[in-house]
Amino acid sequence: MKPTVMKKVIIFTDGACIGNPGPGGYAAILIYGKNKKEITGGFRYTTNNRMELMAAIAALEALKEPCEVILYSDSNYLVENFSSGLVFRWREKGWKRNKKEPVENVDLWTRFIKNCETHRVSLEWVMGHQGIRENERCDFLARQTAKRNDLPADRAFEEGLTRSLEPTLLDCQ
Repeated sequence: MKPTVMKKVIIFTDGACIGNPGPGGYAAILIYGKNKKEITGGFRYTTNNRMELMAAIAALEALKEPCEVILYSDSNYLVENFSSGLVFRWREKGWKRNKKEPVENVDLWTRFIKNCETHRVSLEWVMGHQGIRENERCDFLARQTAKRNDLPADRAFEEGLTRSLEPTLLDCQ
C-alpha cells in the first residue's frame, strides 16, 4: 500500500488583546504553494493567551484535509507548552499543573490537541516585531480585529469555565 502524501502548509499566527483581559483578536495566514488565505476573529472579553491559541485552532480547523503543517507563532505560551510535551502531561494528570493547580484554557488546549491529531503539526517560535512579513501582518490583523465593536462573547472565559471540559463550552466561537 502506497503511503499517503500530505499537503504541506505553512501557517503564521498571532493573537492580541487590548488590555489583558480585554477585547481580543486573532489572525492566521495559511500558505499552500502560491495560495494564501487570511483568517481573523476575536472576542469582546478574553485574554492574550486565549487569542494565541484561537489563532492556531482557527488555522488548523480551516484545513479541509489532513496536512503536514509548520505553524509559526511568537507565543512562547503556545509553542513551549506544546513542543515540550507539557500540555500532554497536563492532560494525563487530569488537566492539573501539579496536584492542586488546574490548567487554564483547557477548553482551547483540548481543541488544539484534537486538531494536532488530525494534522502532522510542528510549531516554530518566531520573535515578534522583527520584520517577518507574515508575522507582522498577523499582528496587524489581530490588533485591528480586537478593536471591532461587534465581537462575540468568549463564553468559556466570561463564565469562568476555562478550566472546564464542559462539552457545550468547548467551542468559544
